[in-house]
Amino acid sequence: MTDDMKDTLSKVPALTLGFWIIKILATTLGETAGDTVSMTMDLGYLVGTALFGGVLIVLVWAQIKARKFHPALYWATIIASTTAGTTLADFATRSLGIGYPGGSLLLFALVLAALASWRMSEGRIDADVITTPRAEGFYWLTITFSQTLGTALGDWVADNPALGYGGAALLFGGLLALAAALWFATSISRVVLFWAIFILTRPLGATVGDFLDKPVASGGLEFSRPLASLVLGVAIVALVMLLPQRAGDHPRKG
Repeated sequence: MTDDMKDTLSKVPALTLGFWIIKILATTLGETAGDTVSMTMDLGYLVGTALFGGVLIVLVWAQIKARKFHPALYWATIIASTTAGTTLADFATRSLGIGYPGGSLLLFALVLAALASWRMSEGRIDADVITTPRAEGFYWLTITFSQTLGTALGDWVADNPALGYGGAALLFGGLLALAAALWFATSISRVVLFWAIFILTRPLGATVGDFLDKPVASGGLEFSRPLASLVLGVAIVALVMLLPQRAGDHPRKG
């Protein structure tokens, strides 16, 4: 393997416990920050999507152009994708008038289309095999659609009066625990489990974010969205600096 290929393959982080902790915090930040722009600042879902989408495009371009794994750049791109996913999901489910079921089905179809296109183009969809800019483009496209799908799923489940934000968070947390158990205890495709876990972290973050900033009458804690976003952002920066951030291949089994 050439040095250039090693650099390309090392542009995504290893799947450690720290990775998933930061990912969940990033999805929660995406919810509070997205709602801050679209709701608190009253710019609307479409404007919010355009703003965050523009930032995401710039960061994805920088990520693709980078020669090796840069933790700050990678996590900034993840945060941009989850924030854009928040406003895009809200636009799809609310502004387009198709509701949570319609929005979730539409976004699920987009995730499957992105994965199928990736497979047809590159021959496989393992997130560790990123040897070309095109493959990395599919990686970030799939991530963004999965973040958007997770937001819609989180809002859909939390909208059930029997669950609310707290119940929905517990449900998705339980599903994540189940997926983690399957990862360690079974031979189920690691590709399937990786994307399942990646998607499930988003509705968990979305419901936790809503629980933090929604009104008490709606089952939330009514914290300030900007303040919650600031606290989450500081926590993410601290963890990225303190926890080992090493590049590494995702497991190829399956």
